[in-house]
Amino acid sequence: MTAQKLLENAMAVRLRYKRRYVIMLHEVSFASFNGRDQVQGWIYVPACKPKGIVQVIHGFGEHSRRYLHMISAFLDAGYIVAADDHVGHGKTAMVNDVWGDWGDKGPHTMMEDEHALKAIVCEKYPDLPYFLFGHSMGSFITRDFIAKYGDELTGATICGTTGIFRGAKEVGEKLKEVLEDGHGEESNPEFAGELMGWMCERCGEISIGNEWICADPYVQRDHAEDPFDAFTRPTSNRSIYDFIQMMEQIEGTKWAEKVPIDLPIYNIAGDQDPVGEYGVGVYQVSNWLIQTGHTVTTKLYSGYRHEIHNYAEIKNEVEAGIIAFMDGILS
Repeated sequence: MTAQKLLENAMAVRLRYKRRYVIMLHEVSFASFNGRDQVQGWIYVPACKPKGIVQVIHGFGEHSRRYLHMISAFLDAGYIVAADDHVGHGKTAMVNDVWGDWGDKGPHTMMEDEHALKAIVCEKYPDLPYFLFGHSMGSFITRDFIAKYGDELTGATICGTTGIFRGAKEVGEKLKEVLEDGHGEESNPEFAGELMGWMCERCGEISIGNEWICADPYVQRDHAEDPFDAFTRPTSNRSIYDFIQMMEQIEGTKWAEKVPIDLPIYNIAGDQDPVGEYGVGVYQVSNWLIQTGHTVTTKLYSGYRHEIHNYAEIKNEVEAGIIAFMDGILS
């Protein structure tokens, strides 16, 4: 049996996790919505009766193993955890040998891939409450997901999100012309720089360029040097355009009206996160939901930047808050 076949058959292996559980780990591989790539994913199963399932959706330029501390906490709380690496990211990029390009099927590609992973998980572990956790771009994917498939979920946590992303419309207009001229598969770093280059504006001295994610220099260096991260790799013009289009799909009450009215939502972020415009964009999303009759709980962590789950002094608190949100729905 080939290695690829083993992946397709979701080979299950057992390993001892860093906490008290022996867990079962399924490695899965499935066809992306883009029709080109095989998405690589994992299903972590605690050695106890599971109370539910959490699907962790990572952000732009990173990969799902950056969430192992959170995954461990969810396992300890009795949840099965599913996660994958998006197209153009992490192990999916390594296996397909395609970094920074998400394919040509448009801004819903990653959302549809997350729905495909959910189907795999539910086939193995049916009839369990199902939650999403999405961070940063993962929060955008989560918001896209709940607008189309929200009736399949028990609850959703969005972390490090925003309402209107600063400068996205202007960069998108420029990229549209570039794509129309046939340069979509090329990569011009000026577009990514224009879209995100301002995000260190409150960070003081800049040495790497990712200081906006977290004030901890060890987290910054880990993010920049991780071989599974796409932080230092170019992103294709069409993928930056799709990223902007993804954000435009989830703006305003027009988006919020598509979300099931009875789906509980937990919206969390740091109030020094530039993505969320230092809290303004976070509340913008919550207000869209509240204006359309939804139940949403919003929490800002004062003094913290984008990756609140990677600050040593509060990550346990952040994880406990998410677990309390989910447990509260189930109780």
